[in-house]
Amino acid sequence: MINRTAVVASKTGLHARPAALFAQAAAKSATPVTISIDGKPPVAAGSLLQVMTLGVKQGDTVTLYTEDGGDAVLDQLVTLLETDLDA
Repeated sequence: MINRTAVVASKTGLHARPAALFAQAAAKSATPVTISIDGKPPVAAGSLLQVMTLGVKQGDTVTLYTEDGGDAVLDQLVTLLETDLDA
């Protein structure tokens, strides 16, 4: 299993539009991806509702996990999270 961390840049965190864009991108992955924030168990990154339950705010650090060989997917998702998707 591999992981990456990202600092969420969107002003609204992972809520509404940014969460939807992130979940859609994760759902397109051929490899299952999960996301977590300190103190909470990982959830399916491709599920909008599960992502929103994490309550991620701007500036929070999240960790993404996937199986070996999913480096490119995690890199793409990290780039997405570190972009202000509210703009």
